[in-house]
Amino acid sequence: MLKRLFSRYIAEEARPMLRLATPIVLAELGWMTMSVVDTMMVGRQANSAVAIGAVSIGSILYYAVAIFGTGLMLGLDTLVSRSFGAGDLEDTHRSLVNGVYLSFGLAPVLMGLVRLWEPLLRSLEIQRAVLDQAVPYLRALNWSTPPLLLYFVFRRYLQGIDLARPVMFSLLSANLVNIVGNWALIYGHLGLPAMGTAGSGWATCIGRIYMAAVLMVYCLYYDLRYKTGLLEASRWPHFRRVRELIGLGFPAAMQLALEMGVFAVATALIGKLGAVPLASHQIALNTASITYMVPLGIGSAAAVRVAQGLGRRDPEAAGRAGWTALALGAGFMTCTGIVFWVAPQSIVRFYTPDPVVIHAASGLLFIAAFFQLFDGLQAVSTGALRGAGDTRTPMICSVAFYWLLGLPLGNFLCFRVGWGAAGIWTGLCVALVLIGSTLLYAWHRRERSFLASTVSPKPAVLERR
Repeated sequence: MLKRLFSRYIAEEARPMLRLATPIVLAELGWMTMSVVDTMMVGRQANSAVAIGAVSIGSILYYAVAIFGTGLMLGLDTLVSRSFGAGDLEDTHRSLVNGVYLSFGLAPVLMGLVRLWEPLLRSLEIQRAVLDQAVPYLRALNWSTPPLLLYFVFRRYLQGIDLARPVMFSLLSANLVNIVGNWALIYGHLGLPAMGTAGSGWATCIGRIYMAAVLMVYCLYYDLRYKTGLLEASRWPHFRRVRELIGLGFPAAMQLALEMGVFAVATALIGKLGAVPLASHQIALNTASITYMVPLGIGSAAAVRVAQGLGRRDPEAAGRAGWTALALGAGFMTCTGIVFWVAPQSIVRFYTPDPVVIHAASGLLFIAAFFQLFDGLQAVSTGALRGAGDTRTPMICSVAFYWLLGLPLGNFLCFRVGWGAAGIWTGLCVALVLIGSTLLYAWHRRERSFLASTVSPKPAVLERR
């Protein structure tokens, strides 16, 4: 029995899953590393807690809006991967072209919404020193929106046709661009003015322009080398495909926006407690986000593998891909939970030498240890469901458990019970446990439904060049 299980789920699926997931995971880690570097480099300024708090507020509010735009591009996972699995390259190109059009229309809307955060920020009871650095940082980040959306369009297209290594290269090399940009713009090197915390935002903007350019150039290079037909594809908008992208992407975008939004509200609430709780929250959130990048990358690979299996009309392969990804994600996050539980202070010391912040952030990481497994389950399940065409269930779970339960509970524990930032994190921990469990069950139901459906014979699979 065990030998048969190994043959079916490990030998057949783990290798192709890891081959696709590994560069995507490294790309996600590279993405998160940029944020960590920003936090570390601004944290070396004179007032570490104020600078880290400003980056925390600015970045979480920016992503609460921008994540909606990047989430709309997640529909490309399903459409491109299914078309590629069915051997229809022309249709993959149609999705790419219309994804670019969608990003052009969306960028100015999102940038306008980000600007609306400024009057809201000024109305909150946030420490003045933090606010004075957060607003210029937020403005700088806002200019990175157009290249950010273009990057996600090209990234989803490349992942969908099994080309994840260029994505990995673009993000890992962009970290070097970001490090140099932070060093030069925060502290005034290379003949540039010392812009402080705002300089970190401009460094991020430059890094995103670089990432989008790298992926666009690679798409053109790949087409010229292998004659895939991308340059011959219609350049006119195909409104039916745009509607399909929005139909699949909107629930995914809402789910991501709701998830990011709940952390934005949590950050604003913790901001009322002062610079030290806010800095400890940012450090713990950064650390938990780093570990989350691994199951998030595995979930992206699961979306591609599940959709490709369904595209070639092989539901057993699709189900096998989903469960293999879940096993990988759950195993990794169990290990990180143990590390958070055993050595939280050692982790926090990488961010700051301040003993007060170290103590506060260590307590939050201890709470994070208890939701690591469930955070991994929800990330991978969301990807597997997206590959199967279900982007609504994760959205519903985010509304129900984050906004209707987790955030109110956290607010109560923070301000009424007096737990402070730990109260907010406890509420979010409860929400994540419920979301992870529910989405795991949803994937189980979804897999059973497409396995039970009548499937016609498999078409020939497109051979990779």
